[in-house]
Amino acid sequence: MSSDAPDSFEPGAGIAAEVKNARIEDEMEQSYIDYAMSVIAGRALPDVRDGLKPVHRRILYAMQ
Repeated sequence: MSSDAPDSFEPGAGIAAEVKNARIEDEMEQSYIDYAMSVIAGRALPDVRDGLKPVHRRILYAMQ
């Protein structure tokens, strides 16, 4: 069985160098705000071109 892993581990190399400590409460709050804003912008607000929300556009398309 061959392994591509190096023989020794260097701290601060690879993925470990990109890991940062964060409070879970802060991360969840920011992630939820980002998700909520994307939902509002993507689904809840009417499009300026025709005034329809995506769900209404799909209904009209299905009725054709």
